[in-house]
Amino acid sequence: MVDVTITSRDDGELTIVEATGEVDVSSAMRFRDDLTRALADGKPNAIVDLTGVPFLDSTGLGVLVGRLKAMRINGGDMALVISDDRLLRNFKITGLDQVFRLHPTVDHALDSMR
Repeated sequence: MVDVTITSRDDGELTIVEATGEVDVSSAMRFRDDLTRALADGKPNAIVDLTGVPFLDSTGLGVLVGRLKAMRINGGDMALVISDDRLLRNFKITGLDQVFRLHPTVDHALDSMR
């Protein structure tokens, strides 16, 4: 098992969060807690970079949906960076590709969010 880690940095009015490791039922609680802390800086918008995540199950998807909902309630938005075809397929199968703003790179997401 590869434990999930979260790092974040500010980029103007955005928070950029980088996740690495597998996000599954055993790591989802830590992923949720760390992601919540990273997004608690008060910035309205965020980019979550999932390029370092080789596996994301339904519990991980649920965490992302919950954080997106919280950001939108507060007038913000969240974009995801996904480069792995398997992860992208999970979003397409569940219809979440229509809910999240998905981008292939952080730079592309930054251009879109500004």
